[in-house]
Formats: sequence, C-alpha cells, structure tokens
Amino acid sequence: MTIIVIGGGAAGFFAAINCAETNPNSQIILIEAAQQPLGKVRISGGGRCNVTHHCFDVEQLITNYPRGGKALRGAFSRFQPQDTLTWFNRHGVKLKTESDGRMFPITDNSETIVNCLLETAKKLGVKLIKGVAVTNIETGFQVTLKTGEILRADIILIATGSSKIGYQWAEKLGHKIEEPVPSLFTFNIKDQRFQDLAGVTAENVHLKILTQGKQKLEQTGPLLITHWGISGPGVLKLSAWGARILAENNYQMQLIINWLPEYNQGNLTEYLLTIKSENPKKQIASYSPVKLSKRLWQSLVIASEINSEIIWANLSKKQLNKLVQELIQGKYLIKGKGVFKDEFVTCGGVNLKEINFKTMESKICPNLYFAGEILDIDGITGGFNFQNAWTTGWIAGQAMAN
Repeated sequence: MTIIVIGGGAAGFFAAINCAETNPNSQIILIEAAQQPLGKVRISGGGRCNVTHHCFDVEQLITNYPRGGKALRGAFSRFQPQDTLTWFNRHGVKLKTESDGRMFPITDNSETIVNCLLETAKKLGVKLIKGVAVTNIETGFQVTLKTGEILRADIILIATGSSKIGYQWAEKLGHKIEEPVPSLFTFNIKDQRFQDLAGVTAENVHLKILTQGKQKLEQTGPLLITHWGISGPGVLKLSAWGARILAENNYQMQLIINWLPEYNQGNLTEYLLTIKSENPKKQIASYSPVKLSKRLWQSLVIASEINSEIIWANLSKKQLNKLVQELIQGKYLIKGKGVFKDEFVTCGGVNLKEINFKTMESKICPNLYFAGEILDIDGITGGFNFQNAWTTGWIAGQAMAN
C-alpha cells in the first residue's frame, strides 16, 4: 500500500509518522515543495515553537476555535493537548507550560520539535521528497511532480496549509472551498493618540468592533501599541473571531477601546472625582490615578482637550466627562490589517461537512484525506492551530494505516 502525503508541515509530518508507527508495512512518501520542511514550526513562537496549549478539557478547548470547534469536539476526545504532551514526551521531547497556558519545548528552541519530527519520520522509513512541488493530482491517484516524475498512490493526504494550490486540488477532486481570508493579524490605525507611543503596553484592555448585524465582536486581553497601530493577544484574538466580517469591510471598521475594563462610566466618574478632591494641586497630566503607562495616560488626557498644566482642582465637568469617554469608550478607526509574522493563519478552506472527522477522509472522494490548516478550521493564538494539526494529522495517520 502506497500512501502519499502532500505537505511537509506539522499536520503532514504527524500524519506520516503516526501512519508509519501504526502500520510499519505501509510505504509512505512525504512531499514538500520547500527545500526546508516544517517552516511554520521553525518560526512559531518567535523561534521557540508554541506546540500546544495547556487546556485538557475538550469543551473548553473547542471555544478557542472561531471556525471548526464543533467539528473538532469528537476529534479532541481522541487526541487532545494531553495526548500531544504524552506523544512528544515518548519521543524524547519534554514540554513546559508558561503562565498564560502556552506550551513550549523546555529547550525554548523550535529546532527541538523539527528534529524530533524529521528524525522520527526517517527512522520509520518515511520517504521525504523536498524541494519538489506537486504539479498535478489525478483521480486514481496519479501524482505528477515538477521534475516530470509520476507517482501512483493508493491513498493521498493533502496537508498543504493555506497554499492556494492545495485548495485548487481539493476543488478539482470535488470539494467546496470556503473562501480563504487572513486570520490572526494586527490592526493598522493611524491616530494622533498613538503618536510616539510605539512599544507601550496595556495589561488588560477591552476591544469591541462596531458591527451592523447581531454578531458581537469583542475581546479582552493585553494590547501593544506599534508603529502601525495595535497588536497583542487581545487584538489577535479579535482579528480571528472577526476575520470574515473584517475582510467583507475591507479591513476598515470602527473600534472601541476600553483601557480600563474594570470600570464603567459611573464608577470611573466617581473615582476621578475622588482623585480630584484628594489631589487638587497635582497636575492631571503628571499624576495618573489608573493602571496605564504615564505616556499613554498623558496622550489620553491631551485627547480629552485638557491642557497638560491643568491641576485636578481646575478640571471642569465637561473635561471630566470627556476624559472618562476617552478612557473607556475611545473610538479608533481600523484602516487596514498588518501581518502577525510568527504564525500567519488563514480562515477558510475545505468545507468541513465534506469530511468524516472520525478518519479525516473525504466524503466525496474515497481514499483522499485532509489534515491541518487546509480545512476550514482556525484557532486563536496560543498553540491552538498546532493542536488542530496534531489532532487531525494523528486521526488521518491512524485511519490511513488501517
């Protein structure tokens, strides 16, 4: 039995390895167009590789997938982060958990994961063809390489990630493709309030995109001000959940930032009035009574049309109200998207209704399997996208072997 895996990323390698472990007699050929396989694994997590997330409850786990969570429920009951941890541990790689739940190899080096996958595949006899693209797949299954070589397979697994050619093959073989659009990206915002604040962070910010429909787009999390706008976990999560609607609006939408989500308008007004009465002679711009960086506080004070030299005693009611608005309901215009370079993820792909998630086999084309990001599945940042790759790769590997 000859099995061809197209795509040498996390899902492709994991499927090939688990297939070979389950059925040592199978002949497995893994084809990767790039000279260096496992490209995303190498650069993930700033070169440390965010392998998965310390979330072992399936119902909680699926809430981290803007698309595909429901389909993954059963899949995660068979292979979830705890199994990923066990698998890598069994193959000589120990993982550690950071305070935010992200899991990395204890070496803090993605090459640990890359080498584990490469060496395990080699040891199991998986034939790796790298630096050669697949140019055509015929039903039957005949695979044509760019070199002109033709390979024949009993089973094919497509694990080409967000590559356009992978979608084209899936379509050619009868599948519907949900339009791919970027997920996990930063927001381009040109705003005077952010001028000269690149590098400033806020620990906990509530972000809300104003939509015309019923869909609520809001997230809370850390935020980083950049040269082009804003980034950070809160922004990336919001971009994932809002991927489709942001694309439909050409990435130009209004964003409400609440810099102090622990307050509402009433109790923040009351708190600032207390500050005013207790610190009447202090300059407002120089004395920040909230947990924001001094530079950000000063920028928001100026945006509230409060002179930098005004003392708290001279703060008018109108100025106070405007300051409260800036702090908890500041309006900003998203003018485009940036790229989250470490883990570029795509929303969209092969329609999930056309896949049997017990095996990852196509319901349309027998003996054709899919795994990883080519499916219409994407997670938020934090190791969830790799977990999708490990899980769907493992299930496909088991099924193909049998």
